[in-house]
Amino acid sequence: MAFKIIEGCVNCWACEPLCPSQAITAGTPHFVIDAKKCTECDGAFAEPQCASICPVEGVILDGLGVPVNPPGSLTGIPPERMAAAMAEIRAR
Repeated sequence: MAFKIIEGCVNCWACEPLCPSQAITAGTPHFVIDAKKCTECDGAFAEPQCASICPVEGVILDGLGVPVNPPGSLTGIPPERMAAAMAEIRAR
């Protein structure tokens, strides 16, 4: 299986140079991962390099469509807690 970059990618170029299999290329409207080249960094790194550097949560999916960098992965704040905090701010 291979990873996939979806809409929401901001084309920041952070992931492209980190990919050990050179599977990531610039595309339109966002970067693309070549499924034939992507190894999911298996055996090369403990964590997928693209997901570890991506500044946008939830735009890199695994072969099952599950985000490799899910909401909360950058901030460390669980999505439920973030939603509650945002609701409190809006209520003020």
